[in-house]
Amino acid sequence: MKVVLFCGGLGTRLKEYSDTIPKPMVEIGYRPLMWHLMRYYAHFGHKEFILCLGYRGDYIKKYFLNYVEWLSNDFEMKKGGKEIKLFNNDIEDWTISFVDTGLQSNIGQRLVAVKDHLEGDEMFMANYTDGLCNLDLTWYLDQFYNNDKVGCFLSVKPSFTFHVVSSDETGQVRSIAPQTDAGIWINGGFFIFRKQVFNYIQEGEELVNEPFARLISEEKLMTHKHNGFFASIDTFREKVMFDEMFARGDTPWALWDANPRNARFRKNSNGK
Repeated sequence: MKVVLFCGGLGTRLKEYSDTIPKPMVEIGYRPLMWHLMRYYAHFGHKEFILCLGYRGDYIKKYFLNYVEWLSNDFEMKKGGKEIKLFNNDIEDWTISFVDTGLQSNIGQRLVAVKDHLEGDEMFMANYTDGLCNLDLTWYLDQFYNNDKVGCFLSVKPSFTFHVVSSDETGQVRSIAPQTDAGIWINGGFFIFRKQVFNYIQEGEELVNEPFARLISEEKLMTHKHNGFFASIDTFREKVMFDEMFARGDTPWALWDANPRNARFRKNSNGK
């Protein structure tokens, strides 16, 4: 199944990098965030990617055109590096389409811009490129297959810290509680769509606004509440968190990694 990745935004909240590097290309360890996400999909057998490019699309193109397989794979070197024999590879069997979808386009516009690249596909997946999770994707797809919905997305707990306040009209506080206790869920992406989704998107509309409202009114939109690992990079603090996790070997999103340290992260909220 094809995977549409939205990687054309400005990433202004991650200002430490956004002037020079598109957010999807911010590195975790020795590979960009987007690579980790694509590797996740490829682990489940989904290796056809459509990249919705925009800001610094040239940077993303150059990265893959000059991709170095040996950086993340074991290999044998001979003749002082003149001969390299890889023992395995990452992206050799991937198909990647690079599509310019505009500098200022919203997510809905970017999706419509790649519609022709999805011709003949009854279903496809789509995602932002700033978040990673340990969801069992095969199980998740099965849940969608067994419904008549047009769209599905992942609901996750907010990763940032805040307190939810309830007060009356006089300003008297009735309750205050951390968001972890408030039952708040947010859109985490990891979309699955049937091709009919394009019937719900009108020109210029943001995907999760008017189109999702139409789907909701017809009861054609579903979600899965994921209690497993999910985190995104929106701020420098979150970038540091990912770096620290990678450094100590705690990479729960890397389901392709045989490292036993990650075994405890291999199940999602449904035991999959």
